[in-house]
Amino acid sequence: MSTFGMTDRRHFMTHAATAAAVTVPGLNFLTNVRAQAAEMKKKGKSLIILWMSGGPTTIDLWDMKPGTANGGEHKPKPTAASGVEITEHLPKVAKQFKNLSIIRSLKTTEGDHNRGTFLMSTGRVPNPLVEFPHIGAVLSYLNTLDAEAMKNMDLPSFMSVGGGRVGPGFLGMKNAAFNIQSPGQPPENVAPPKDVADRMVRRAEMFKLLEGLTPPKPGMKTLGLRTNVPADAVQAHKDVYQKALDLVVSSRKDIFTFDKGKDATDLERYGNNGFGRGCLLARKLVEAGTSCVEVTLGGWDLHNGIFATLADQRLPTLDSGMGSLVEDLTASGKIKDTVIVWMGEFGRTPRINQNGGRDHFPRAWSVVVGGGNIKGGIAYGSTDADGSSVKDNPVETADLFATLYRGLGIDPSPETVASVRDNLGRPYYIAGDNPVGIKDLLVKG
Repeated sequence: MSTFGMTDRRHFMTHAATAAAVTVPGLNFLTNVRAQAAEMKKKGKSLIILWMSGGPTTIDLWDMKPGTANGGEHKPKPTAASGVEITEHLPKVAKQFKNLSIIRSLKTTEGDHNRGTFLMSTGRVPNPLVEFPHIGAVLSYLNTLDAEAMKNMDLPSFMSVGGGRVGPGFLGMKNAAFNIQSPGQPPENVAPPKDVADRMVRRAEMFKLLEGLTPPKPGMKTLGLRTNVPADAVQAHKDVYQKALDLVVSSRKDIFTFDKGKDATDLERYGNNGFGRGCLLARKLVEAGTSCVEVTLGGWDLHNGIFATLADQRLPTLDSGMGSLVEDLTASGKIKDTVIVWMGEFGRTPRINQNGGRDHFPRAWSVVVGGGNIKGGIAYGSTDADGSSVKDNPVETADLFATLYRGLGIDPSPETVASVRDNLGRPYYIAGDNPVGIKDLLVKG
């Protein structure tokens, strides 16, 4: 077989799963999900994920055990929510707990960084046969079903600030995160050249020729480029290119930059660091209609010297960014349309190791949620006296994801999404087989 034939086959097979995944035959499904997507877009519903890469020590933040051998050096302090206490080192976040709630009884299964990240990004245990999509990719996909909303969407639906480790899976590159490495600066290659009109047209024509989307014009030099690539094989490339082109010509691309005068006060409040700038950008993006923004704060893999690192570095950074974000969303009223989740890949051991740190611990840990249809001011579930196991109201990953979807006004039940198929052709339920969610945390209606 020629190299040309092998390349074409690889090119086609790479995108075959994507083509299969976006084929949605169920008319009833389309009606229901399009209605939900349209309603979500109409109300400007968005998800902000504050991702704590490395495995956050939730026993030292949200579920403290003062006076015990596992309690550590820091003290708990009251929040704005009656009876809910968190670490003394998050004073700004504590003031926002009328709109935030803690789930203290999460039980997961993965203690490895990569597997835990995949689980908490997709709601699924890694499977070698199926590439499950990030929750942000699911929200992006749902938006593509609302044709009217897509006409007016020149910004990517899913953006990741400093992260982007988990991809769109079988939903394809059209729904992948747009990665931003330096919040406050224009994304690379977004600013067009001065002669943008002519040059962009020429580049678009060359791309279409390269990917076989159009035949060569009479007399055009093809330079050996392929001109007969199957349409299915190049759809992902076409979608990604179109997304990039939309952003380049968008009148709103300046949203990625901060004004030194106008944004100076906000930058100081949020913390003029990568995470703080990411939180400020997330606020701007959800105000502009982006469906999902993930902001990453790394450095939580604290196997030694944990308490000094928390007090001097991680917690001040987290407090400024997260506290200011929730404060501003609350002041503008946008918190009603924005679901926030603070989480990482797992928690850390109640037992403090010989190096003054904590190790990986998925068996009993905490996440923080709020906004949208999620109630604030609640500490849901509990762990036992030393934090080593869940005491009551255990929560699994599927329960958390169902709560997030319902917080966004999306019904994730199998009856609604039964016709979404994975790359093996099986039904894919976006929050598991029984996505009830945590009723005590959800506003009725």
